[in-house]
Amino acid sequence: MTLPQPPMSLLAELTHRCPLACPYCSNPLDLERKSAELDTAGWRLVLEQAAEMGVLQVHFSGGEPMARPDLVELVTLARKLNLYTNLITSGVLLDANKLEALDKAGLDHIQLSFQDVTEEGAERIGGLKGAQERKLKAARLIQASGIPMTLNFVVHRENVSRIPQMFELTRELQAGRVEIAHTQYYGWGLKNRDALLPSREQLEESTRAVEAERAKGGLAIDYVTPDYHADRPKPCMGGWGQRFVNISPSGRVLPCHAAEIIPNVTFPNVRDESLAEIWNNSRLFNMFRGTEWMPEACRACDRREIDWGGCRCQALALTGDAANMDPVCERSPFHDVVKAARDHLEAPELVYRRASK
Repeated sequence: MTLPQPPMSLLAELTHRCPLACPYCSNPLDLERKSAELDTAGWRLVLEQAAEMGVLQVHFSGGEPMARPDLVELVTLARKLNLYTNLITSGVLLDANKLEALDKAGLDHIQLSFQDVTEEGAERIGGLKGAQERKLKAARLIQASGIPMTLNFVVHRENVSRIPQMFELTRELQAGRVEIAHTQYYGWGLKNRDALLPSREQLEESTRAVEAERAKGGLAIDYVTPDYHADRPKPCMGGWGQRFVNISPSGRVLPCHAAEIIPNVTFPNVRDESLAEIWNNSRLFNMFRGTEWMPEACRACDRREIDWGGCRCQALALTGDAANMDPVCERSPFHDVVKAARDHLEAPELVYRRASK
């Protein structure tokens, strides 16, 4: 039996705790409690096993990873293991002392998220008063430290018109890279899709803004569009079980952050099995790996090893079966579901990310 190539990247969701309440959060609706989180020894074992497998990068995420008091210890270990380290943070818990400790630990890169460029817009989405000022202060601290920084802006119906101002802020803060990412409709994003999904006209306007900024040069721009306005699916996570592995706060090992919604599957856990065993041999990771599982139309498609059949979690959420064709694809018998969502113009109240009581 030929074993799959090891994953390139590990997304370590250290916690679901977060001071923000963004209604597009990719965390599951059922947030994991602090008491369920892996302890420091558990995460250390994960990093050691990942490095032994041949993983190259670890992205410390959440929730808000800076809510974990052992973050510096984990970054230090990751660098000793020759893993490239990236911190994905809201910045609201960052101060000069914490940043200095992370710098000394060898942190390679920081992705700093912004909900908007205006204070009003940021507080409406994030739900935390004063967050924008704290983020701006964090960005200036990071810039002064010399740690490479990417600004992440999640865009949607309410803020998509302010993309030019997002580029202005990025240049002002001297970040080398910016990501303009349209909301991806999983987890809390799917729950709020009807309130957040932009119109076709708004998408086209955002694309023009990105192209105009790219023409200026001097700034690396990543641009992620919403599936719902596409006719072909994207290769979600580079293909199921191909390049990325995600570990939840409690140690569940997933092909992507949304996979926990798939029914009738046992989710393997690093508390019970090694990371390599899960990646290579678990039923979950082999369910949709490669092309054999694909519906006939997908297997016959010349894009089958480009998009790898699209997103399984999207297929499940919109059609009820993760093995169905991704409804984003114009060839899918379920494509009308996506078209109906695009045409839905109502704007209900936002449902904010909150832990259930």
